[in-house]
Amino acid sequence: MDKTSFFLKGDICWSSSPNTLETAENSLLLCSGGKSGGVFKDVPKEYFNLPVRDYSGALIMPGLTDLHIHAPQFAFRALGMDMELLEWLDKNTFPEEAKYRDLEYAREAYGRFVAHVKKGPSTRLCVYATIHGPGTLLLMDMLEESGLVSYVGKLSMDRNCPEYLKEDDGVSQASEWLDAFFKRHGEGLYKNSSPIITPRFIPSCTDKLLKGLSEIQKRSGLPLQSHLSENRKEVEWVRELCPESENYAAAYADAGLLEGNAIMAHCVWSDEREMDILAEKGVYVAHCPQSNMNLSSGIAPVRRFMERGIPLGLGSDVAGGVHTSIFRAMTDAIQVSKLRQALIASGEKALTLEEVFYMGTAGGGAFFGKPGRAPEKKANGVADGYEFGSAGSFEPGWDFDALVIDDGSFRCPSALSIRDRLERTVYLSDDSHIVGKYVRGKQIIL
Repeated sequence: MDKTSFFLKGDICWSSSPNTLETAENSLLLCSGGKSGGVFKDVPKEYFNLPVRDYSGALIMPGLTDLHIHAPQFAFRALGMDMELLEWLDKNTFPEEAKYRDLEYAREAYGRFVAHVKKGPSTRLCVYATIHGPGTLLLMDMLEESGLVSYVGKLSMDRNCPEYLKEDDGVSQASEWLDAFFKRHGEGLYKNSSPIITPRFIPSCTDKLLKGLSEIQKRSGLPLQSHLSENRKEVEWVRELCPESENYAAAYADAGLLEGNAIMAHCVWSDEREMDILAEKGVYVAHCPQSNMNLSSGIAPVRRFMERGIPLGLGSDVAGGVHTSIFRAMTDAIQVSKLRQALIASGEKALTLEEVFYMGTAGGGAFFGKPGRAPEKKANGVADGYEFGSAGSFEPGWDFDALVIDDGSFRCPSALSIRDRLERTVYLSDDSHIVGKYVRGKQIIL
């Protein structure tokens, strides 16, 4: 077997379903060729030759997935938190994103972002860049080198934004970026970083741009990420811009953008009809509770999404959110669901630890293994390389992404179950407690 075959020993926890937390004290987790091979009390005889990496007393859990994060916004996180979304975009986001036309600025800023998330609990990320193709490729290079697995999107927008960020031909610019990616991918430069189609949101994209991106998606089989029903004023704006569409989700569907794999962030104001579309198309919702609080957007109806069978994950949404840790997103998701129960929907059950842990691990991680549509034709001779295996669980066959957490400083004199230790970790952990981090079986933090 190769170097990505070994055992980790410790106190292990993972999700086998949205409501089921599996735990195994003082047990062995098998990594077999970069895939999870299951959990054992003792080493099976057929694996006697494999090394055991001993983390006895520490928690071992799946790596976390951030389904929604803006890399160029990392530079101004925790600023402008007294604004609502649209004002915040105009005053903070657009001026900062314009700086990424300068590759030296992008190198420094993206370098800080990548170094930060590499130390954190996320092993997989869905990342927004800016409209600048060269800067987006630079970010992909940096994430590739980090060992993290990522989908990275060059933003597309051609209306309702400053002139200095408005694309003359967003379809051509997206195509040029993808051509450059596929050329480099064909040369073997990318194993962990792949492109994702990224219209910013309906207000910033003309019908021509949306339909052009849809054609690119059909040809390439690439996934898509964007924003949906985040803010009341934004929803009203979309209604004015797209009077022929039934709702905000329908505007994406009418442009043909929900026929492949897609993530929509926020969905705070999605009603039942919009949920019909999300459920029918199998669209993932990236729940970003901290951002929704910071930008006065509201509280998403996550319980209803679950009841409708809409796939769910968590997003940090930096810089709408100020913390990159998905542990923090889990905490916020529980807390805002309690507020929703108390103030908005009295009969609605608040989220549990098991549910948010699933969302931040197997729920979001499953997007990376979601079967894609086969491309209509190869792009520059390359038709593979933009799909990964599912991650976020230790069920056999899943990609082996794992965190080792030293939770000793959280302990109390009484004995705690693994479930209780996990809860404390979710609420209290920071990057300093991560003593091991593995992505596809490769160790990236000692």
